[in-house]
Formats: sequence, structure tokens, C-alpha cells
Amino acid sequence: MPTAPTGTSVVRAINARAALRLLLDLGPLSRPEIAAHLAVSKPTASHLLMQLRDSGLVKSEGNRDGAIGRAAELFSVNEKAAYTAAVDVTPERIATVVVDLTGRKVGEFALPTPEGDVSDPTLQVHEALSGACAPIGVDPSDLRRVVIGIQGAIDPTSDRLRFAAHLPGWQRAGLTAALQERIGAPVDIENDVNLVTIAERAHGVATENDSFAVLWVSDGIGMGLMFGGRVHRGLTGGAGEISDLPLPGAPVGSLTNEFGASGMQALAGAPALGRVLAEHGFDAATPVEAVADAVAADGDAASAALDEIASRLALGLSAVVAIVDPDLIVLAGDFALAGGERLRSLVQHHLHAAVVARPPVLLSALDENPVLDGALRLALERVQDEVLSTVSGGQSKPAGDDD
Repeated sequence: MPTAPTGTSVVRAINARAALRLLLDLGPLSRPEIAAHLAVSKPTASHLLMQLRDSGLVKSEGNRDGAIGRAAELFSVNEKAAYTAAVDVTPERIATVVVDLTGRKVGEFALPTPEGDVSDPTLQVHEALSGACAPIGVDPSDLRRVVIGIQGAIDPTSDRLRFAAHLPGWQRAGLTAALQERIGAPVDIENDVNLVTIAERAHGVATENDSFAVLWVSDGIGMGLMFGGRVHRGLTGGAGEISDLPLPGAPVGSLTNEFGASGMQALAGAPALGRVLAEHGFDAATPVEAVADAVAADGDAASAALDEIASRLALGLSAVVAIVDPDLIVLAGDFALAGGERLRSLVQHHLHAAVVARPPVLLSALDENPVLDGALRLALERVQDEVLSTVSGGQSKPAGDDD
């Protein structure tokens, strides 16, 4: 660990970290620009840059083109100083993305996981990471940190994955420790909807909200909660596991329905909603396709089906609103997105009719894979903070040196 700076070295450490943060946030800058941003002298800026360059965290980008007079030398973050990875685990595949210290994607890989496969998850994740690391010629053990998004929650007291019976082989005590030992790098396991919540706060529809809830409607149903700009995980990591929420008309956990579901999952998971759609004549290959057909259709059958679906979702949300009182509710997941604006407006209508607090209900606007998006943001934030913490008031140790 780096030695805590003392005396005047405290100021030097703060300035050096601030200079590195500037380069991470703004890209290549010259000495005068860094001096101006930090309100320090140019000689001080030069010293900071020399310190960061000697530590391997900063590199020269050459001179700025097109400048009048003496061309200013530009400096940028050494993107190769640290790599980090995000992993999205589903029953069908393990998707992986690797980024450098600046957040630029440098590798990706998806490992298929056939249904019923009970292979060792540590070996599967290592294989997926190896595939993503191959383009840059590094080993998974060279990664600074790995964040794994998964459809479940890690109990911090036992390091065991809960709420994930659909993922064979993953329910083992000491899961995080086993993954870290196999990969050779620090590992964080995070609930997938929590990661979507992070992505929504970063650049989705909740950028202006510090406290909100994300309802994920897909094969499974889940929720992410953010309070005061921080994800709320709860004592055992299970905050937001709304699938087991007891609701009127739904079987409790000990009395699951014929499909093995209980609580809100039995009423409002995509399989249950698909059955509602089929009863109204919309019987497609998947519930997502069926709700899209209903949204595109006119007539009483489509209206009745969508109204029933919205009332079921609003029933679960009403309990959340009564307790949490969020600023905003975001609908996400493939089923909710397929329902689009027509379903969103119905959910909001039913919710506002049931509760005193009336938070707006919005559709997620995130593109591509929001789980990987959130995992990358969380991983990169932690790695950049770790790298910044290595910078001392004198010489900083190399970013990859963990001694």
C-alpha cells in the first residue's frame, strides 16, 4: 500500500491526483491548461506531469497541431496502465467486455452456456474473460478488477448467490472468493438490475434523479433502488428482489403455482403476462413478441390484455411506492420495452389511481446491453479510484504494483 502523504506532500498528492483526474475526464491537455485548471504554476504542473509520467500513468501525445508560435506538448492518460472487465451472466451465455483505463473498449467475447449446463462457473467466467482479453494479449489475471452482473444477489455474510436457482452451479458458498482465486484478479458480483440502475443514473432517463426505482420486466421480474445517488443493496444483498413480493391473488413462497412461481413473479413475470396475452388472442412464440403484437393492434382484446398487464405491474409498484416513495420509476427489460409508450401510460394510470404519491413512470432509454453498461461504469469508477489512490505526494508507485 502507498504511504499516506504528510505535510506539504499532502498538497502535492492532491494536485497530482487532480491532474490525473483532469486527464481522465477531459483527455489530452498541455502543461498550461493543467496549470490553469488546477490554479497552480506552470513549473508545478510540469512537476506533476513528470511524476505521473514516471509512474507510468501519463504519456506524451506529442505537440498540438495548428498552434501559432511554440507548439504545446500534450499529455494524456496511459490507457494501458490498467484494464478492467465487465461480465453479464444469464442462463444462455456469459458476455464479457474489457476496457482500458480511459474506458475504451478493447475486447469482448460471449461464451454460450447451454441449458442445464452445470460446469464450474469459475472455469466458464475465466474462459469468457480469456476470450475478451485475447485481442490485447493480456491474461485475465492482469485485469485490475472484474465486475460480474448476475440475475441474483450475493449474501455478504456467506458469499453465496441467492435468488438464482435458474443458474446451475452458481449456488455455492465462497463464490466470490473462488472466482478471484481462479481469475487472479479482484471480483465484485452485483445484481443485474442494480447495474441497470447505475446505467440509468449515468446516462439514462434518471440522470436528474438521486432517488428512484427501476422495475425490470422480463422472464424474471426485479427491481433496482437508488437512494441519494447510491444503490441500495440491503443487509443480505437482496433489496429489490421484488419477484417474491406477496401480492393479493398470488401464491406465497411455500405455495407456488404450477410453474413454480410465487408472489409478483407469479402475477407479473413475463411468463405469466404471456398467458394473459394468450387468453386475449395474442399467442406468439414469446411473451415479448405477444405484447408487441398487442401494442400494434387495435380493438377491445388488445386494450383488455394491456390493461390487465398494467394493473398487475402497478399492484406490485404500489407497495414499493407506499414504502419507498421514489422520485421516479423506470420501466426496463425486454417485455416492458416491447410494451412501449402504450403500456407505460397504462401502468402510470393504474399506479396513480392506487397511491397517494404519484411518481412519474418512464421507459428506459438505454441502448444495447444495460447490464454490461452498468457493470463497466461501476468497474471503471472503482479502478480509476484505485489508480488515483496510488498517487502519493512524491513518486507514485506503478499502477500495476500491488505490493
